[in-house]
Amino acid sequence: MNPFEMVAIIVVAVMIASVLRAKYGHRNRDGGGEVTAKDQAENLRLREEVGELKERIKVLERITVEKENSLARQIEELRDR
Repeated sequence: MNPFEMVAIIVVAVMIASVLRAKYGHRNRDGGGEVTAKDQAENLRLREEVGELKERIKVLERITVEKENSLARQIEELRDR
């Protein structure tokens, strides 16, 4: 068997496998693609956690900006002396 025939056989095998996968679909380990109540609860918990983290980031940004402004104000006060 020459190398070109081997490559052609591999390409055909991959094409057949992709057609079969598309036809029969790829299923999760639990047997389907449906979202369970456990998954929904986890999604809700993660969304709440992300919201809390966003609020924390906003507070930290505000604190950082306030410190920068107060530091700049202190430097200007020292220059004015």
